[in-house]
Amino acid sequence: MAQKGVRLDRETFSCPICLDLLKDPVTIPCGHSYCMKCITQHWDGELIHSCPQCRQSFTPRPVLLKSTMLAALVEELKKTGLQAAPADHCYAGAGDVACDVCTGRKLRACKSCLVCLASYCDEHLQPHYELPVFQKHKLVEPSKKLQENICSRHDDVMNMFCRTDQQSICLICTMDDHEGHDTVSAAAERTERQRELEGSRLNIQQRIQDGEKEVKRLQREVEAVNGSADKALEDSEKTFTELIRLVEERSSDVKQQLRSQQEREVSRVRELQEKLEQEISELKRRDAELELLSHTEDHNQLLLSYPSSLPAPLSEATHSSSINIRPLSYFEDVTAALSAVRDKLQDVLRKEWTHVSPTEVDVLPSAAAEPASRAGFLQYSQEITLDPNTAHTQLLLSEGSRKATFMEQDQCYSSHPDRFTYYSQVLSRESLTGRCYWEVERRGRGVEVAVAYKNISRAGGGNECAFGFNDKSWSLDCNQNRYTFRYNKINTPVSGPLSSRVGVYLDHRAGVLSFYSVSETMTLLHRVQTTFTRPLHAGLWLYYGDTAELCKLK
Repeated sequence: MAQKGVRLDRETFSCPICLDLLKDPVTIPCGHSYCMKCITQHWDGELIHSCPQCRQSFTPRPVLLKSTMLAALVEELKKTGLQAAPADHCYAGAGDVACDVCTGRKLRACKSCLVCLASYCDEHLQPHYELPVFQKHKLVEPSKKLQENICSRHDDVMNMFCRTDQQSICLICTMDDHEGHDTVSAAAERTERQRELEGSRLNIQQRIQDGEKEVKRLQREVEAVNGSADKALEDSEKTFTELIRLVEERSSDVKQQLRSQQEREVSRVRELQEKLEQEISELKRRDAELELLSHTEDHNQLLLSYPSSLPAPLSEATHSSSINIRPLSYFEDVTAALSAVRDKLQDVLRKEWTHVSPTEVDVLPSAAAEPASRAGFLQYSQEITLDPNTAHTQLLLSEGSRKATFMEQDQCYSSHPDRFTYYSQVLSRESLTGRCYWEVERRGRGVEVAVAYKNISRAGGGNECAFGFNDKSWSLDCNQNRYTFRYNKINTPVSGPLSSRVGVYLDHRAGVLSFYSVSETMTLLHRVQTTFTRPLHAGLWLYYGDTAELCKLK
C-alpha cells in the first residue's frame, strides 16, 4: 500500500509535457503546473498562450515564477530513492521513437534534429537548448524517417531539391549528376510547395462548401418531396373518402327509391288483384244462377228471368288489358342506367388516370447516360403484358398475355372501344415513363415493334390508327431481310445485323427511344431524340402467320 501511495505522488508531481518529475516547477494562472523549460518552449512555438491541459488562454503571456513549495515537495520525493529509474512510460515502446544517444534501455525521444539526423530524449536534448553551436539546428517532433533524409550516394544530408528531376538531393549532387539543373534549397522548395498546398486546400475547402450546400439543397428537395407527397396522400385520401361517401349516398338513395317503387307497384297490383277476385266471385255466383235457370222446364219462366240474369261486363280497371306490367321494365331501366354510370366511371379512371398519377420527381441535376452493355440495360428492364381490350380480333394472346399470334379466325373478344378494329395491332397494359427496357422475340415474315400514346385512334383503317403513320406512335418494322423505322408516315431505312430479338430502350424524361438488335452482342439500330408529352405504351403489329413475345428478363 505504501508503494502505491509513493507512485501516486510521483504522478501528481510529474510535468504533463515531459512526463518526468517537475524541474523548476511553475504554476500558471489556471492552476496547472509544469517544468519552467517545458512550458516556456511550448509557448515559444505558439501564437496564443494557453494551457496544454485545459486550453485556457492568457493575454498577455504570463510571467513565470518558480514555485518554491512545489520545488521543495519534488526534492523531498527525490529523496525516497525512486528517482534512480524513470517512470515506465518514459521508456521507448514498440511504436515510439527511441533516443539515439541512450545506452541500454532507451528512453522515448521527445525531439528529432533534422541537422544531426538524430532523436533525443529530454536529458540528451538539453545541449541543443543550452549550447550556441546547436541554436540553428531544426528540431521537430520525433520521427522514425530521419535516415530517408540521407543521400544514398554521398551519405550527406539532402538539404537541396532538384526541380528538373523533381527529387531531393544533397549539396554534392548539385555538382555531380544534377549539375546545371534547376536546384533550390529544400526549405525554399518546401515554402513553394506549402503555397501550392494552401491553394489546393482552399480549392478543396471551397469544393467541400459547395458540396455541403448541394447536400443541403438536396435535403431540402427531399423534404419538399416528402411534404408534397404527404399533402397529396392526405388530399387523395380526402378525395377518395368523399367519392366513397357520394357513391354510398347514391347507393342508399337508389335502394330507397327501388324499395318505394316496389311497394307502390305491389300495392297497385294487389289492389287490382283483389278487385278482380271479387268480380270473379260475383261471376261464379251468377254462373250458378244461370246454370239453375238453364234447367228450368217452364218456358215462360226462363224467358221472363233471362234479361235480368245476364252478367255485367268486367270493369275497365280490372280488365286484363289494363294491367300494365311496369315494374319489370322500370327495374331493368334502373339496372341499365347504373351499368352505364359504372362504365363511364371506369372509362374516366382508365383514360384520365395518367393525368392524376404523379410524375417522377427528378432530384438529381441530370439523367443517367444510356447504358453501354446489355447488363446495364437489364437494370431498367420492365415487365410488360399485352392488353386484351386493345388486341385486334385476329390476335391470340397467350403466355400470360405476353405473346401474340396472328390467327386466321377471329377470337372471342367482347366489344370494347379500345380495340383496334382494322390493323392487327395490340398495346401493353402498362404505361411507360422514366427509364425502361424490354425485348421482343419475333417469328414470321415481319413484326413491327412500336411505342404509342394511349390516345392513338383505334377504329377504322386510316393512318391515324396505324403504328408509325401518325405523330402519336414510333415503329421499327422488322422484316425478314431489312429494318425500317417509321414515324408520321416517314420511312427511314435502318442497317444492322438481322436478329430474332429486338431490344427497346426508353428514357421518357430525356426523350430518348432506341432500338437494338440483340444476339450475342447488342447493336444499335436506330435512336430517336424527341420530347414525349405523355406516358407511352409498348405496341406490336403482326402480319399473317407472325408471332411476337415480350421476353421475361428477370
